Amino acid sequence: MRDLSRHNRFLSINTATLRRERPPAEVVPAQDAAGIPGIGPGREQIQAIGIKGAARLIGDHGLTVSGVSRAGVFTAQGRSGLRQVVDDNRRAVDEAAGIGARCLVLIGGGLIPGSRDLADARKLFAEGLSALLPHARAANLPLAIEPLHPMYAADRACINTLAQANDLCDALGAGVGVVVDVYHTWWDPNLEREIARAGKRILAFHLSDWLVPTTDLLLDRGMMGDGVIDLPLIRSWMEAAGYRGPHEVEIFSERNWWKRDPDEVLATCVARHQTAC
Repeated sequence: MRDLSRHNRFLSINTATLRRERPPAEVVPAQDAAGIPGIGPGREQIQAIGIKGAARLIGDHGLTVSGVSRAGVFTAQGRSGLRQVVDDNRRAVDEAAGIGARCLVLIGGGLIPGSRDLADARKLFAEGLSALLPHARAANLPLAIEPLHPMYAADRACINTLAQANDLCDALGAGVGVVVDVYHTWWDPNLEREIARAGKRILAFHLSDWLVPTTDLLLDRGMMGDGVIDLPLIRSWMEAAGYRGPHEVEIFSERNWWKRDPDEVLATCVARHQTAC
């Protein structure tokens, strides 16, 4: 029987924590058996079995979809290719809405190909987000902007602080919110203030830890409690801002957790969510 204790009822697992190559038919039952009530699938997993198939599988196991990752990346093909990228994002909206997700997670994308103008990349991201927003509003699906650590500004994400994400929300209005991912935001001296500013616009809360030393800036995230992030403090800021949604564990770990048995990983996520967060 699923443990819906005070701690565990908030827990969700981003399927990247178990490697996204694992088929949904394996991941969803494993999470259910581990007593974890939430799941954050990747788009490729939805596409592998279709929207209806994914919705049926997740629904049969009674899981809540904390969010779908990832969309956005409006800078990928420059302005000449923006329409094509927005069209793909519209498909992402349909996928996420079709499985009942709480939100669709968007990242910025890096510099425009051939450009060194980071400000222009951020401008193009805003243009793409604005173009996508009417479709998302019609689908009643919130768009969640996830700022990534500045180390990714060139190649993955031109939106790097929660302040930048909040500014976009201010500019675009209803239907847009933010993701607070501790791995990407823990270092920010303005984090407490920007979490409070985001308030009800916080759509997702992602958990992992920052290892010291880290061996890979993308694929060496730590399990909660194994690194240097003050997780209880950030959680307290989230709760003070009014957030009561899922806590989604998202760990990319090529040298450690991806090599372990999925049941061990899930059991550790449950234990660490209670003791380290």
